[in-house]
Amino acid sequence: MENKSTLLEVKDLCMYFSVAKGIFSKKSYVKAVDRVSFKINKGETLGLVGESGCGKTTTGRTILKLYEPTSGQIIFDGEDITKKSQKSMLPLRKRMQMIFQDPYASLNPRMTVGDIIGEAIDIHGIMKGNERTERIRYLLNKVGLNGDHINRYAHEFSGGQRQRIGIARALAVEPDFIVCDEPISALDVSIQAQIINMLEELQDEFGLTYLFIAHDLSMVKHISDQIGVMYLGRLVEKGPSDDVYLNPKHPYTQALLSSVPIPDPDESKLTKRIVLEGDIPSPIDPPPGCRFKGRCRFAKPVCSEIDPELKEVEPGHFVACHLFK
Repeated sequence: MENKSTLLEVKDLCMYFSVAKGIFSKKSYVKAVDRVSFKINKGETLGLVGESGCGKTTTGRTILKLYEPTSGQIIFDGEDITKKSQKSMLPLRKRMQMIFQDPYASLNPRMTVGDIIGEAIDIHGIMKGNERTERIRYLLNKVGLNGDHINRYAHEFSGGQRQRIGIARALAVEPDFIVCDEPISALDVSIQAQIINMLEELQDEFGLTYLFIAHDLSMVKHISDQIGVMYLGRLVEKGPSDDVYLNPKHPYTQALLSSVPIPDPDESKLTKRIVLEGDIPSPIDPPPGCRFKGRCRFAKPVCSEIDPELKEVEPGHFVACHLFK
């Protein structure tokens, strides 16, 4: 079996945002990302899933240094980039790109498609003139659009087409690593599969490495080699895609999977949905112990006292839960 080298390693990553309550109040922090660790091998995809507000997008943006991390380490291709300034990050921007969630808000309505895709090419001074134009036409064809669309504006395209433009923009500087921040959540179901298949084809052709952020576990399983499940800023489970999908260990992962629609009516009747009850704790100074304990049907006294660490319960399969010792 071929050993793949690690492209990205995140160690105990924390991203806290300060919250001002008043002049005389003690400063509080929203712990959006709290001690998250994982690795992604070159040419592979880590799918990051969880409810809205769990810290998935913040994790992706912090890795790209769009936010300055509070603590922890970000190691990209063997280099620690955690403390790098924005100026010194510029050469690495060519290698690390992002596909944004909203294809309507992420494209400048005043710029043509050619200028949107070509902006990064211009910033990095990669090519000019006819060579630049041909590169943009090539990228448009690569993502399933027409090279003649180069002079059109974003409002002239559908949502799916706009997301393809966003993907072409991310590919413009020939990156190694792309954060896909819920790239299909704003699209029709019929278009979602097309975008996923295209991302897989581009990954094979260009040797891309993805951090794929999404809500839909079935889509994440389709594209991911590894899956990480986040809850309130913490990684509660991670492992090979099939292991996490077919044999989920953490009660939260089990609940997420039980909510995935099953197209077969007969099989759907046999599947019992796990309904989570209780309130989600505040991410501002969360209570001690396990953050999921208030909604967990297996909660024990120890869950209120000790915050469980991520432990390997099967080869490559990690869970943060007191049910597993």
